[in-house]
Order: sequence, then C-alpha cells, then structure tokens
Amino acid sequence: MLRPERMSRVSVTGSRQVMNEVIETIHDMNLLHVTDYDGGWDGFDPGDPIEGADEAAEKLVTVRSLQSILGIDDEDAGPNRIVTEDALDSELETVRQTVNELDDRRNELNDELRQVNERIDAMVPFATLGIDLDLLSGYDSISVAVGDGDAVAVDNALAGSDASAYEVFEEDEVVAAFARTDDIEDVLVSADFALHEIPDADGSPEDYIEELKHDRQRLESKLRTVEDELEEQRLEYGAFLLAAEEKLTIEVQQQEAPLSFATTKNAFVSEGWIPTEHFADLVEGLYDVVGDHVEVDELERASYDGEGHLVDREDVGGTHGGPDPAAATTDGGEEVVSDGGVDQSMSHSSPPVVQDNPDPVEPFESLVKIINRPKYSELDPTFIVFLSFPALFGFMIGDLGYGVLYAAIGYYIFTKFDGVAKSLGGIALWSGGFTMLFGILYGEIFGLHILGEVLWHGHPPLHKGLQPAEAEYAQLWLVVSLLIGMAHMTIGYVFDFYENLSHGVGDAILESGSWLMMMFGLWAWIFANTPPFGVAPDFLVGSNSVFNAHPVAIGFTGLPAMVGYLGLISFFVGLVLIAQADVAEFVEAVFLQVFANVLSYTRIAAVLLAKAGMAFVVNLLVFGAYVHHGEYHFIFFSKKSLADIPPNEVMFAGLVNGSGPVDLLIGSVAGLIILVIGHLLVLVLGITSAGLQTLRLEYVEFFQKFYEGGGEKYQPFGYARQFTTDD
Repeated sequence: MLRPERMSRVSVTGSRQVMNEVIETIHDMNLLHVTDYDGGWDGFDPGDPIEGADEAAEKLVTVRSLQSILGIDDEDAGPNRIVTEDALDSELETVRQTVNELDDRRNELNDELRQVNERIDAMVPFATLGIDLDLLSGYDSISVAVGDGDAVAVDNALAGSDASAYEVFEEDEVVAAFARTDDIEDVLVSADFALHEIPDADGSPEDYIEELKHDRQRLESKLRTVEDELEEQRLEYGAFLLAAEEKLTIEVQQQEAPLSFATTKNAFVSEGWIPTEHFADLVEGLYDVVGDHVEVDELERASYDGEGHLVDREDVGGTHGGPDPAAATTDGGEEVVSDGGVDQSMSHSSPPVVQDNPDPVEPFESLVKIINRPKYSELDPTFIVFLSFPALFGFMIGDLGYGVLYAAIGYYIFTKFDGVAKSLGGIALWSGGFTMLFGILYGEIFGLHILGEVLWHGHPPLHKGLQPAEAEYAQLWLVVSLLIGMAHMTIGYVFDFYENLSHGVGDAILESGSWLMMMFGLWAWIFANTPPFGVAPDFLVGSNSVFNAHPVAIGFTGLPAMVGYLGLISFFVGLVLIAQADVAEFVEAVFLQVFANVLSYTRIAAVLLAKAGMAFVVNLLVFGAYVHHGEYHFIFFSKKSLADIPPNEVMFAGLVNGSGPVDLLIGSVAGLIILVIGHLLVLVLGITSAGLQTLRLEYVEFFQKFYEGGGEKYQPFGYARQFTTDD
C-alpha cells in the first residue's frame, strides 16, 4: 500500500519477420508500458511506421472530424461490431461526402443568417427615427448624418459650424441631422454622437425590416432542414463512426509502434516496464503466437530512493522462449543484436507508477493526484489519507442527519459516474459514514439532541462543547487537535526519515530526525510548563487541565520538569542539525515551524464548534430555545410551554411557537423554509469548511514533510475496446 506496484524492465527482441505479430500481441495484452529508444546503441536506428500508417491516420482524422460535426458521443454506440476495411473505404467515404456537404451548407446558411441579423440590427435605428430611407441620401448640396446621441449637442455643433442651414430630428435618442455643409461628420466630432452607416435602400425602414425578417424565417427553415438531415446522419452512422474510430486508433497505435523500437535491417528490440506479477503472462502470450522467434528478457526489478537513484536492482536478466539475447538471430542465422545492445538499457526511463491500494482506499488516490502522482521512489500517502481524511471530516461535522445526506450523495455519484467523479463519490461515502458514526457518539441529528435522548438516555459519550455546561469539551477538543497534529506530522517525518535512510542513517537524522527532535522537544517543554517560563495555558497543564477533569480525568498535570529541560535540549540539538543540513530549512526552524504547524491543527476544534453553532442557530430560529443550568433546550421539543419558561432564560421564542392561529401558520411556513435552506447551507459549508480545512492539513502540514510527487503514469501499449470486437 505504501509502495507502488513492483515494476520490471523488460526487453523484447526478435526478427523483423514477426514484428507485426509481436506488436499486435503486446497491444492486445495491454500490459507493457513501452519506452522510446534514445538512439544510444551503435548499429540501431529508430524503426519506421508499418506500411499503411499514414493512410490510417488520415482516416482517423476524418472520422474524428465527422464525429465532431455530428456531435457524436458514447451514448450513440450500438452493439459491438466488426469494422471491415471495405467499410472504411466505401461507407466512410459516403458518410464523409454527405456530412461534409451538409456541414458546408449549414455553415453557408449560418453566415447568411448572421448577415441578415446584422442588417436587421443596423436598420432598427432608422425604423425608430421614422424617416424613409430614400430621404436620407441622394442630395447634391446637403449632407446627412444619422446616429445615437444628444440632439441638443448635435444642434449646438451645427450652430457653431459653417453650415448655412440645418435641421435636426430626434426620436428615442436616435438623431438625424441635415445640413448645407461639405462634411457633416467632421462638424459633429465634438458632439456626443455615434454615427450609423446609412443603408443603400429605398422606402420605409419598417417595410425593409419586415422583408429581412421574412428572409430570416426562410433561412431558419432551411437551416432546420439541414440540421434534421445531420441528425439523421448521426442516428444512422453514429455507432459506425465510434467503432471506426476505435479500429483506426488501434491500427495507428500498432502501425506507429516501431517508432519506439531500436531496429536493424533484420531485427528489432523493444523495451518497457510491466508489473512484475504480469511478466510471465507477457512471456506466455508472445511465445504462444511467435514461438522462439522472439526473446523476452526481464532485465531488472528495481527500487529507487527518494532522489530517484537506483538502490535495489534485482538483476534477473535471462531469456524466455528463445536463444540468448546476446546473440539474437534471424531465421537465416544472421546475428542482429550485439552483447552491448541488451546489457545497456535502450532508454533512461524511470518506472511508471501503478499505485497499489486496496479497493476501499483507491478513491483517495484522486486526492493525492491533485498534488501529483507519487514517484516510483516515494512512499504513497494514499492509505494515510484514507485513514485520516474521513475521520477528521466526520469528527468535525459529527451529525447523523448530515452524514446520511453526504453518504447518499456519495453513493449516487459513485454509482452514476466514472473517473475522478466516481472517486469523489467514494470519498463522500466514507466521509458520510464517519460523520454518521460521530453523529451517533455526539447524539445529534441535524443539530438536534433527540438522538442522544433515544440512544443514550440524554447522556451521549461525547459532546461538542457548544453549551456552557459542556465547555470543558471545547477545551478538550482543542488539546485533542494538537495531539492529532503531532501524530499526523510525526507520520510525515517518519516517512521522510525512511526515504532518507537510503543515503545513510546520518543523512536521515539530519534531514528528518532533526525535525522530530525539535517538534517533540518543544512540545515536551510546553507540556512540562518548565520554570521559569511557564508558557502553557491552564487547560493544557496543571490541576485545572483537561486531563485532570471530566470527561478525561486521568490526573495528568504536566510532564516532569526534567523532561521539559531535556525537551528544550532536544529542540536546540535538532536546530543545530537542521543548520548543518539546509540553511533554508534552518530559517524555517528558527521561526518555530514545528510550533506553528501543530497549532494549525486547532482549526479542527474551531470548525467543529463553528458547524455545531450554525446548526444550532438554524434550529434556534425555527424551534426556539431557552438556557437552563448551562444547557440549551429547544422549546418546540420541550415539555414546557413558552409561557412556563422565565423570560430571562428564553434565547429566542422560535417561529413555530406562535400564540395565535395566524402567527402559528405564518411562523410554521417561514420556519419550514428556514429549516430546509439553513440545514442545506450548513451541509454545503461542511464541505467547504471541514473538507477544505482537512485537505489543507493533508497537503500543507503532512505532505510537505516528505512528499514531492511527479511520477510517470503507467500507460500500457494497448486499447480497451468499447465499440468493436476482433472476433
């Protein structure tokens, strides 16, 4: 779980006479992550595509273009089918001609329709003005300008010009100006005036617009006809085009595969990575097809340190299903691979990463990949995220009602979607489950304590600490948050320590152990409240600490002073070690990062109280509440009526506790609306607060201790068929 699946570097060597069969077999198995030949071997060149690759690639481009034009998606697929070469040559060409002609016609109609709409828009101001179009042009000594603007400003501009006569008309801020002047546009530059081009047309602009609208209706009708014909093409050929794309994609992948190979005139060598447990499957599959015309070698099973350096190369080189790779031959006996060719890797690639987590843990891989995929050399933190994220989320929300809704939403997403969305659904399921669990322990359902009354007879094992009588719980959760932070960060430092062990114990102590010494040393000093400083608050150490009262009451008043002094020494020793390891980290350490990081976890207690407070406020507005002996009681569910409660104890009367029929009706309707909207708001804010704050703790306080990411995705050479079959 903490390491990716073990990968083996393998080499496939064979005669070019069987290269096509080898490529097809490896592709069908969909197991080998092929690496590109880097040109480092004497006498070997990168291979050339198999004959027909260009033609298949052109057809693939055509098919994808047709899919885009027709808007085809996976829902248009029919039953799996065999797509023949004849169909690709004849049927595809027929579809291409028909669809392209229709698409060209659709584009032409859209262009014409756009032009008509532009002409209508341009004519609207003239229709507003109400002047026939033939009166706006055709004069020898009069200039005309029409536009949007201020008629007074236009009049003033013309009055101050050399125009011997002028007239201004205005309607709804559309202005027409007639003037005896050489260039009216220059005259109106100073006015607030946006000029419209006068159309080359006669008659009423209203009539002209009606003609244009008729043209638009005609074009829209033609466009609908073309789109209907395209829809018919989609329904008739959608399944064929999906299957054709899949077949051509497979062909192109196979035909272009030799580009990654090292080849000579008579032989080829391909390398790649495969999960070690599937190596035997690769050997058996190739041997069944081409026999001893190919050699399959498992060159190494490798582990890498945190810097990506090889630390465990299990050399397992050897031949399977053919002669020794140092002397691979063609059927004619010609040697095609030298000794150096197979002993030296044909590329310098690192193993791709296949995260090896149980099914329940897999959804949380998506949270890790938001940062980056773990490198093959790194520990995979997914399992720790699986343990911590839903537990912290559930602890902060802690409500049976909200938990049921989170789980229901998660189940819907998990069952209806694929990919990342499916993973998010799984995360919501786990988070909802823990929210329900803590909700039962808190005895809460939608912020109400009815569950506690039913299950725990009014005394649930846990309280959130919102009520005055339970204030000690609020302090307890604050301290628990600190302890969670130290535990969470310790795991991160231990992971880093383990990864740095590949450089030696000394480096591991300098890089990681120093931080552990600082963190535990500083907090041991704080929990000891060592004189003469005594910086710890009373609820943390002393006779009044949360460890010395209900509900914990273990009698802990603080660590011995000697432990505090030793902790302080440990802190400074760690600081010195960090200074030797990295100056930048030393600066962070000086500013007490180990103190600030642990304090950052107090957001857990803060979100817990904030969400509880929001749910309480919603219920308070609806049901009303009073406080008695430090405990809040909702009036609606109380045996007491509002009249029986002393006024000084009433916090809010509640919308549903109206005295008269009208007040009761209005209050009940308003209360129901507030109840639903309020709790939905709390539900959503639970995701944005508890969810995001937990993610922040994972990414910032935990991941940064050891995690870098940047692993290569495992992409085996092959294709998972959806729409075609080769049977």
